[in-house]
Amino acid sequence: MAACAHCGAETELYENGVPICLKCADERQPKPKPPNSDQIRTALVTRLAQATATVSEANQEFSDAIQKFPSGLPHPDGIQRIKNASNKLDIARKAMMTAHKRLNDFMDRGIVPEDLKKSG
Repeated sequence: MAACAHCGAETELYENGVPICLKCADERQPKPKPPNSDQIRTALVTRLAQATATVSEANQEFSDAIQKFPSGLPHPDGIQRIKNASNKLDIARKAMMTAHKRLNDFMDRGIVPEDLKKSG
């Protein structure tokens, strides 16, 4: 066995013909830079804006479905249309609440969402 050229530990690993142990090889690897605070905030605000736009669209769709039946008694497929629009609005609102929570967690406590930690 050869001795690591950096720390002297025994090793069988070579890098460019020079003996190097795993620990030293790992330390020499460039580490990815974490995204900076501005990038994270921008990504979170963008996602919140997208979620808010989705809620607006779903709300308009729901309102349109309700307004098509002024008598208050929609026909059978109209009931399904209202249910579908209501479900879409519910999902969109939950997504917006999640986006708000992620932004608030970052702004108030500095918590970076896992999916944003990996970018960089």
